[in-house]
Formats: sequence, C-alpha cells, structure tokens
Amino acid sequence: MFTGLVSDVGEVLSADVRGDLRRIRIRSNYPAATLLEGASIACDGPCLTVVAKGIEGDRNWFEVDVGAETLARTNAQSWQIGTKLNLERSLKLGDELGGHIVTGHIDGVAKIVAIEAFDGMKRYLIEAPMPLARFIAEKGSVALDGTSLTVNEVKDNRFSILLIPHTLKVTSWDVRQVGDTLNLEVDLMARYAARLIETKP
Repeated sequence: MFTGLVSDVGEVLSADVRGDLRRIRIRSNYPAATLLEGASIACDGPCLTVVAKGIEGDRNWFEVDVGAETLARTNAQSWQIGTKLNLERSLKLGDELGGHIVTGHIDGVAKIVAIEAFDGMKRYLIEAPMPLARFIAEKGSVALDGTSLTVNEVKDNRFSILLIPHTLKVTSWDVRQVGDTLNLEVDLMARYAARLIETKP
C-alpha cells in the first residue's frame, strides 16, 4: 500500500531486456542499506519488487524486474536511461496517510493533452481511457505516475489537475510534456462503489 506522496525522484540508469522481462536499475536517494530485497517500491505508479541493490561511487541504486503484464498495462515500456521516476516506499504501520490509499496496481495509461503554466503552477488536461472515465469525479482523488492528485474538472473522458510549485519541485512532473503518457490508478473507493452498484439486485 502507498499514499501517492512521492518521497524521491529516481533516474533510470539501465534498462536491460531479458525476453519478456526488463531489468531496470534506478538511482535513488534511498540508502541502499535500508532497502531489503523483496521490498515493494512504487516506481511512477506500479508497485515493483526490489531484486538487487548497491552503491556505485556516491550513487545508491536498486533494481526491479518489470514483467510482460506491467509492460503491457503501463508506460514502463518507454522507460530508458535518464527517465525520471516518482518513487515511494511502501507504507509502514503508523505512517501518516497524507494522500489517499494507492495500491500500485495501474488501471490504464492516460495522456497529457494540454499544459497551462501560471504563477509558478501548472494545470494539466488529461485524457483517460474511456472505460475508466466513470471512476474519475470532480474533487475526487486520482493517482498519476504515482502522485496523489485532486481532480479539478471533468468533461467526458478528460479531466484537469493543478500542481502547486512544491509538487512540481519534488516530483518529475515539471519535465512532463504534451503527449506524454501517464500511469493511471483510479480511486479504490470509486472502483468498489461502482462494483457494488453493478451487482445490486
């Protein structure tokens, strides 16, 4: 489980293809000694498992394996050397839940269709896959590239979000451009509410 509050911005150091699998090495500020092999880290949204870790010079790094299913359902297939990734370590009992409950299970890939910058902030217009649009509500929560965000406005399958200067500074959002794809996880409560309605006798 995660909260969508990004705690580090990592950088892809290598992306090795191994059949249907990709081994990704990510530089981070997480001390290697504090990472356990088998631990879960949200990397731009998807929950991935640490399979190796180490230090190279003054750089801490960890490796994750990205399987075929994740590659097919997320934007991970576009990760390459230099790609910036929003990172979050999994919740511990007693941690503050400052964002919203995020599972790290991506529902689909959204796309940035417009960006408006003003007063140090940025407003993004996002296009979601049509089947997921019904889960996105004005003033509701959504996770995009592992970031917990509040939906401002919704029209059909497009919605807008506003990022304040602090969020732009501590995430990878400031380098996002029109046309970029985003890992989308809809709000867990919205998904279950919709399922209850569907199965109501």
